[in-house]
Parts: sequence; structure tokens; C-alpha cells
Amino acid sequence: MNYVEIVEKIRQADAILIGASNGFSISEGLHIFADNDAFEEVFGDFKRTYGIRNILMGCFAKWPSQESRWAFLSRLINHYSIDYTGSQNTEALKAIIGEKSYFFITSNAENHFELAGFAPDRIWEIEGSWKEIQCERGCHDTLYPLFPLIPEMASAEQNMKVPSELVPRCPKCGGPMAVHSPQQHPVAGDMEMQQRFQRFIQEYHGKRLVILELGIGWRNQLIKAPLMRLAAQEPNAVYITLNKGEIYIPDQIAAKSYGLDGDMTEMLGQLRQAIQEITTNNAGN
Repeated sequence: MNYVEIVEKIRQADAILIGASNGFSISEGLHIFADNDAFEEVFGDFKRTYGIRNILMGCFAKWPSQESRWAFLSRLINHYSIDYTGSQNTEALKAIIGEKSYFFITSNAENHFELAGFAPDRIWEIEGSWKEIQCERGCHDTLYPLFPLIPEMASAEQNMKVPSELVPRCPKCGGPMAVHSPQQHPVAGDMEMQQRFQRFIQEYHGKRLVILELGIGWRNQLIKAPLMRLAAQEPNAVYITLNKGEIYIPDQIAAKSYGLDGDMTEMLGQLRQAIQEITTNNAGN
């Protein structure tokens, strides 16, 4: 694949729309579907006690108590989000985006893009985020910060339980709290982010928009399908999809699309390097 050609499309773009899903998280070491060594290392006791075989199962398990539930969630979030400040991938993305206008739409909930320094008002986490909690019963639609509560819960956990006094409770009804999930109880902030996304699309309608898709499977109807439709509708859009072993580009947009199949970190690194080389050469001329 000619990275120079792709980089030129990116350099010519007026804006970049980044879509990200599980493939990107996997490249960051977070595989929510896997029963692998990493899962055994972090959650082996939960696996043996409760039969939890991957992170996704743990997130939706019917726990015997809120204390057990928050032991799992606090360990999860503490391990993957609390000390996260960025990675090779996010640094490469910063170089690829440069000074261009951008927007993220992602089904990943670990909040890595914001934690890496991207603007929170340009990140639509369509399936919610670990950084916030809401009343599980939906008695009101306020979101509350979760990250500040996590280190204490994680450090106080014993025998796969957190102390009862640390279990989050709804300040209105006293009921259980849940990690923010728009699918369960949408709140005003979810609509606001959707509107921000729509304004971004409207602002760059007819302009040179690069759609950069990171690790989104072909079955993904939440993100991939809308992005492919947008690529088809926008006459000046360029569609670039990065994935490992699963590149899907419909014939309708094939002429304006590029598919990169391989390791996410390596491919983003190659794009970053190509951009830096072109920028350096241009500066020297």
C-alpha cells in the first residue's frame, strides 16, 4: 500500500472524522471479548469464582451483590483507565491530525481518547463511558464523575468485594448507580454530543473530509455503516479503514477508499512517519 498517497489525502483534508471500535482497543491491550493471559492476570479470581470469561461478561454479569459488582468494575477501570495518559497509537493520531479540525465517534468506553489529550467536546462515545455514572433506575438524568471514586474502591477491595460504604448510590432515590450507558438511560449530554457530531458533518459538507476508521468490524451498524453512508454521500470525502484481517469496503465507495490490513500500531506509526517525512521535506524546499 502506498502510504504517501494516503498521507497526501490526509494533508489535503479540511477535517478528519475518526471512527474507532474494538480493534483500536485491542491494539491498546484492552480486549473485552478475550479469555487471554491479560484477563487471567487481572481477573483470574473472578473467573474461577464466578465463571466470568471475559471483560464483557463481567460488565453485564448478574452479580450477587453491589459490593462484588463494583469490585470488578473498579478493578477494570483502575487497571485500564485511571493511569492512562496516551500511547503510541494516540501520539500517532495527534501527528496524523496535526492542526486540522477533527471529531471522534467511538463505541469504546474506556475514555482513552480524552485521557490522551483530545478535546472532550469532540469525542462522541456512543455506548457510554467509564468516566461517569448515572442512576441505574433512571430516576433523573444527571451524570456523576466516576473516575475520582475508583482508586479508593480498587485499593479497598478484598476478596472480590468493596466495602459497602464505598458502593455508589443514587443521591436522589438511594438506588444503585450504573456506568453511563445511553442504551439504558439516555441523558441530555448524549443528545448534545449527537448534535455536535451533526454540526461537524454539516460544517464540512461538500469539503475535503477524511474518514479515518480504526478497528471497526464489518458488522458494526452503530459506526461503520453510517461512516460508509457518509463517504458515499459526500462527493469529496476519502474513506481510510485500518483493521487486522478484516477490511470491508463496498463497491459504492471503492474508488475513494483505502484499506490497510495489519497491526494497528504499526500502521498508525507508518502513517505518522510518512507525514513527518513529507513535512520535513517540504520545509527544506
